[in-house]
Amino acid sequence: MTVITQAQQGKLGTLGIDFGTSNSAIAWAEPQGKAQPIPLEGDALAMPTAVFYNAEENSTHFGREAITHYLEGTEGRLMRSLKSLLGSPLLMETTLINNQLVSFQDIITTYLATLRERATRHLGVAPTRVVMGRPVHFVDDDATRDAQAEASLRHAAESVGFTDVSFQLEPIAAALDYEQRLTRETTVLVADIGGGTSDFTVVRLGPERMHQANRADDVLATTGIHIGGTDFDQKLSLGQLMPLLGYGHMGPQNREVPNRVFFDLSTWHLINWQYQPKAMAQAKALQVNYSDVRLHDRLMRVLTERYGHHMAHDVEQAKIRCSQTDHDTRIDLSYVETGLASALRTSDLHAHLAQLLANTVACARACVQRAGLTHGKPDAIYLTGGSSALRTFQQALQTEFAGVPLVEGDLFGGVASGLVYSRH
Repeated sequence: MTVITQAQQGKLGTLGIDFGTSNSAIAWAEPQGKAQPIPLEGDALAMPTAVFYNAEENSTHFGREAITHYLEGTEGRLMRSLKSLLGSPLLMETTLINNQLVSFQDIITTYLATLRERATRHLGVAPTRVVMGRPVHFVDDDATRDAQAEASLRHAAESVGFTDVSFQLEPIAAALDYEQRLTRETTVLVADIGGGTSDFTVVRLGPERMHQANRADDVLATTGIHIGGTDFDQKLSLGQLMPLLGYGHMGPQNREVPNRVFFDLSTWHLINWQYQPKAMAQAKALQVNYSDVRLHDRLMRVLTERYGHHMAHDVEQAKIRCSQTDHDTRIDLSYVETGLASALRTSDLHAHLAQLLANTVACARACVQRAGLTHGKPDAIYLTGGSSALRTFQQALQTEFAGVPLVEGDLFGGVASGLVYSRH
């Protein structure tokens, strides 16, 4: 543990918090010092943005521990994709947790509190200055809701004890981290593909520029779109798993089963709502829309046993396996019904994600066009954010920017490190 005295606290440069849709990371540095990532779970430098409220022991768990408790069948509530609620009217809604009504704003605050506590244990003193990462757009095409989202995140940070809170765009933070290893001036397209958003920045970087106090002129363009890893997962779930529960099924009157429940079951931050009594009653009433009632029985089993997050987790893992190995994989659903499974082929990955990837790459192209580069292309594309590792996304980028090298950075910790450099 690095121990910092209270006298040194004022010299502590900044704590950087990358509060992500799927994963979060933190780093710190003294003024003009090198960013140091802070371990959050054992030696792991990134922690899933997940909170599990254990009903059996009335306890709260975070990260991998939270997901493990849920997947092992511990009675309780799992919360994921909390960042997706920022800027949404749902943020101040309350949900019943261990016989208490808790708002989603409070759940976000609880998660940030544990990040600060873990930083405090590592540093030996509670940090008070923080730079929070934020996407280019929390909410697409709505400046008011976007400002509300940032204000909500600021309020959460101040509520857990930070007294100096500022924000930096996540792709710019990633660029500042990448700059630390450059030996010559380079114009880079930073592609930050997270769980909920895809953000792009064209920026001039280099050893001669990194010590300048004002870097505003080096940022040539920024764009962002509300598409990320959880959207990829939703598409794959709708395409591969939800038909097993009745999505797209034609009923006795030759009409499809109403599909809202399937979209919500495929969306991380909406899954918990499907377990509420009203939603359960609506799902049960859908039986008359089914020609094959076995599909409806599966749907009700998923809702009754609260398997929604389990299925979402399995889709996410299958996506990662299929992408990393470039081979077909199998999604085991035997916990829903003995022998039930779904295949995920590489061709499925391309087919289901084609439109989302096209929209994401179009956002990258718009960023480069806005930057007005002399030769029309950047010198390199720097990848950060867990979803930037998706092979199909990288292939789409290489097709769009032929001949431009892809540089894979610290997918989960680069933004956090860059955040502390933004205050140097």
